[in-house]
Amino acid sequence: MEIKHIAQRAGRLSSFLKQELGLSTGLMNRLKWAQKLYVNGIPRHADYPVSAGDEIVAVLDDPVPQYPAEDGEISVLYEDANILCVDKPAGMLIHPSRSVFTGTLANYVLGYYQRTGQSCAFHPATRLDRDTFGVVLLAKNAHIHSLLNDLHAQGKLQKTYEALVFGTPDPKAGVIDAPIARLPLPSLLRTVSPEGKPSVTEYQVTEEYDACCKLSLRPITGRTHQLRVHCAYMGHPILGDPQYGSGDSLELSRIMDIKTQALCAKKLEFIHPMTGIPLTVTTLQTV
Repeated sequence: MEIKHIAQRAGRLSSFLKQELGLSTGLMNRLKWAQKLYVNGIPRHADYPVSAGDEIVAVLDDPVPQYPAEDGEISVLYEDANILCVDKPAGMLIHPSRSVFTGTLANYVLGYYQRTGQSCAFHPATRLDRDTFGVVLLAKNAHIHSLLNDLHAQGKLQKTYEALVFGTPDPKAGVIDAPIARLPLPSLLRTVSPEGKPSVTEYQVTEEYDACCKLSLRPITGRTHQLRVHCAYMGHPILGDPQYGSGDSLELSRIMDIKTQALCAKKLEFIHPMTGIPLTVTTLQTV
């Protein structure tokens, strides 16, 4: 994939790439050493003096993945030349692991790119647990991935989740401010701990039932398992969650025939990094 742009001013190529195209230092260094930077069709070094009106081209060649592209059904919620938003089902890994090499979202997205004639790699800008379902945002190249990561770090990529939890919180809207730490290895689970990293979640009850309720959740920070840990911490674990659920919540999940954790990445809101247009992408799924 190529990024093309006409220089609006004179200056060093490296300065132009950072300030006008927003390329990260790491990506620019990879392009420099791979000789993938061109000015008016001629390969140039990063310190080359650019003049106003020069055509700048950066060739983004992603490494060949070590896992196969596969034909598999994916639900596309939004797509343009730079980003792809898909609706991930419960039970699917985002990326292959040592024990699971196929059947992941990455395998299916690479297959989709091949079928549609797109020379793109798999760059997840948001991630979900295996059993969490809903919107996943993907960049089509390393440059866009870097820009989306910057938005995320600046708190400009807003996520809204929906969860079905045991009982009903009191008050029905509020903020969970409780640091989260990782349990000692070999456990992969997290817990609320004074030694943990700052973790903040906003919640609001949106529907009430006899023994459970539906929550709207907005993670202000982005810790691993944050929503699951925070809901369990306030005494209202997410239904269908075998790792952070209580005996009562798991029994209710069994009675309600809930077979996966009732947590959905409902909506993403962000400013498109290339067009500057606000985007809202919403899943078709619900808890």
